[in-house]
Amino acid sequence: MKSQPDLKLLTTFLAVVHRGSMAEAAAELGYVPSAVSQHIAALERDMGVELITRRPGSRLILTAAGRSLAQATETLFDATARFQDAAHGIANREIAELRVGTYPSAMTYLLPQVLSTLRACRPGPRIRLVVVETDEGVPRVMSGDVDLLVAYRYLPEDPPAPSDALTITLLGREPLVLVTGAEPGRRGPVELSECLEREWVSGHAHNPDRRLLHRWAGELGLAPQVTLETDDLHSMLAMIRAGLAVGLIPATLLGAGHDAGVERVVLPPGVAPLYREILAVSRPGAHSPLIDELVTLLAGAVDGRDPR
Repeated sequence: MKSQPDLKLLTTFLAVVHRGSMAEAAAELGYVPSAVSQHIAALERDMGVELITRRPGSRLILTAAGRSLAQATETLFDATARFQDAAHGIANREIAELRVGTYPSAMTYLLPQVLSTLRACRPGPRIRLVVVETDEGVPRVMSGDVDLLVAYRYLPEDPPAPSDALTITLLGREPLVLVTGAEPGRRGPVELSECLEREWVSGHAHNPDRRLLHRWAGELGLAPQVTLETDDLHSMLAMIRAGLAVGLIPATLLGAGHDAGVERVVLPPGVAPLYREILAVSRPGAHSPLIDELVTLLAGAVDGRDPR
């Protein structure tokens, strides 16, 4: 027996099985009946077993081996069709799974509404989410481990840096808000001058948010005393709510512009508002309609528009 039967012979065999006669199979395939008969005989020689019982004046009858081969051939052709569909989709840059890396707060405040909208208009593709900070996520994009990275950049010199190896799309600018713990019974806004002697909370010394804070404060001639350090923005906000510190918080963490536990600090006239850039990072050769659609939805969500 050949290790792999001829696919042309199997196609003829399956047509005979479905039609029940050599003549009808020949008409379907565009062969003369004798060619179909020769194909079946050649397949039986290759398999080393009788597949079809031929009885004059009656329809063809499959042997037990013929029934088994017919079932196996159906499975093979079905798998081949699925493979061809998948290969066609890949050639058209359709993907079955997308790995998306994202920083923690985006996982909470940005991704849910975007993925909900994506699911409604494009069901099917699996999204695998990976929580990763920008500095760790960029190398994973370059290695191919992550297909799309939702990243942030506090200062222009922060990663990701423009390069031929990365496609960087600016999704929008997220405001940073200076906040302090709410004081019960207080009336009137909290001024920046009231916060100068208070303790401040920020990231560690070399973190992007800490460097932005010092650059901003230096331009104003201020020297905030950072006595509480944490890399986690939710922990930072919890310390501020507890009245322990003043800090710069991304606006999305404050919900719809209000948080009962904190008070926004009013900046002096002329002081430029702070923000961080929200970016989508991918590889130039990895773009697909799904990635492009997701980037569009992310840009709408960062911009504050309804992604639907």
